Amino acid sequence: MILPKHVAIIMDGNGRWGIQKKKSRNYGHSKGIKVVENIIEEAVSKKIKYLTLFTFSTENWKRPKSEIRFLISILEKYIQKELNNLIKKKIKLKIIGNLDKFPKSLKLKLRNAEKLTRLNKKIQIIIALNYGSKEEIINTVKKLNNSSISINEKNISDNLYTKNIPDPEILIRTGNRNRLSNFLLWQLSYTEIYFVSKLWPDFTRKDFSKIINNFSKVKRNFGGIK
Repeated sequence: MILPKHVAIIMDGNGRWGIQKKKSRNYGHSKGIKVVENIIEEAVSKKIKYLTLFTFSTENWKRPKSEIRFLISILEKYIQKELNNLIKKKIKLKIIGNLDKFPKSLKLKLRNAEKLTRLNKKIQIIIALNYGSKEEIINTVKKLNNSSISINEKNISDNLYTKNIPDPEILIRTGNRNRLSNFLLWQLSYTEIYFVSKLWPDFTRKDFSKIINNFSKVKRNFGGIK
């Protein structure tokens, strides 16, 4: 079976799930964390080498301040709680996006987790935080211009947040929304996209595995004919 090296996920639907359960949006975010843990385990079992999770976008700052504070809090607690497990399970953590707007305590924990897991090789988990693909591409072009480096496809790819990481073969978006939401627009040019109607807290290891198995049957010609 042909397995992907890199799977990216837009984990949509936590807030709506919480409201559906007659709870809060934050309740949905809390439940979503457990699904993240399950999907990481399934990705490891499938020997996937890179898993990118769209966790907080540049547009998410428009949300209520109380929800933003909660998201930052659960992320900080999760990193602090799970760091030893990441090290033990040989999971490498990488953060992409602009962390400047986040609290210093969170930034320190994230950079420390990156440092302590940098040599791990079982799987690399890429967390997209305050990430926007348009901003990423614009900043990359500016960087090339300022360095007098030629603007071409290779040089842009080599200077994105995801440099040295293969482009995703699969994108999964939960939450019954069929759009990319400014996520990895450059990197997804030849990615197989799977839109899932389930909200993220209802997404299971079985759902993930089914998509991976389906991918193995896809003929990918990259614009050619075979």
